[in-house]
Amino acid sequence: VKGLPWTAGMALYRNRIAERDAEVVAKLRAAGAAILGTLNMEEAALGAKTDNPWFGATHNPHRDSYTPGGSSGGSAAAVAAGLCDMALGSDTMGSVRIPASYCGVYGFKPANAAVLQDGLEVAEASLDVIGPIARSIDSLERLARVMSDFGEGEITAAGSTLDDLGGVECTDDVLQAYDITLKNLVEPQSVTLPFALSRVRFAGFIKTVRAISSRFDAADLALLSPGLRNLLRYAAKRSLDDWEDDQRVLSITSDYVREMVSRCGFMLLPTAPQAAFSHNCPAPANQADFTCIANIAGLPAISLPAGWSEDDLPIGVQLIGQAGHEAGLISLARALDRSLDAYRAPVNP
Repeated sequence: VKGLPWTAGMALYRNRIAERDAEVVAKLRAAGAAILGTLNMEEAALGAKTDNPWFGATHNPHRDSYTPGGSSGGSAAAVAAGLCDMALGSDTMGSVRIPASYCGVYGFKPANAAVLQDGLEVAEASLDVIGPIARSIDSLERLARVMSDFGEGEITAAGSTLDDLGGVECTDDVLQAYDITLKNLVEPQSVTLPFALSRVRFAGFIKTVRAISSRFDAADLALLSPGLRNLLRYAAKRSLDDWEDDQRVLSITSDYVREMVSRCGFMLLPTAPQAAFSHNCPAPANQADFTCIANIAGLPAISLPAGWSEDDLPIGVQLIGQAGHEAGLISLARALDRSLDAYRAPVNP
């Protein structure tokens, strides 16, 4: 945003001021949007808690001291709290949809090729997408139509689900919200991915960390947090054979998911395997298991509120659709949203 700090959550860029608006910001201004400012995020967009070592922790508006998710946690928290009508985030493997789920709002990841990356501090270019977060489907669609290529194709097929949810272990309340959502669909096809979702997510994580690491020299590394440096070193330890196997996993998964969604119309999944958790707890490794495949396949996806945990925290479900059929995906999400009626604003203490 022209004239405002452009930090990417890093001390390295603490004093960097944007000299111009990103393409998406310029489009929003032209459409009449009032740009209020920028928001907190994970350091280098690598993480899913938004407990930033340089800029502090962002809290979930539904529960103080709990994570809003990440990496775009500040965006989802600000929208859920009513500080702004809508916000943008970057989504590499779920960083718009996971915070939307944890904060009980709506998040949309456009198709990878549908939004220009101009003005984005890129994590991994082939996976990164700028996406909107809002408190309603209508607002989400309005913002998505302004900022991205938005196809008018409809969804006519019955959809699909993953057999055994791709081997991902979910909490009971997430499974309950997912099952309730599933009852609103008419005989979706059950499909099996070529690899466990944990393996797919790990391959995407390694690819992202390697891409981030390649942009830093020794002087830069000194200005990164110890946690981020450890992640970068971990990825560097992967052998060439390991890296080639990671690429094989990503390529096969991408082809399979694209073909399956083209044939079935869409896929329904939980957004995250759990609800938000305390900042004092370590982040579960499987947070992005469900969300990562939309980025890997380059497809649009939307997260919407689907229920509440036993601890009274929001739970989301996710729809993945075809590029060029964004209108159909939004229409399906709107119908599910009316049936589930799960959105609730945070209760002020």
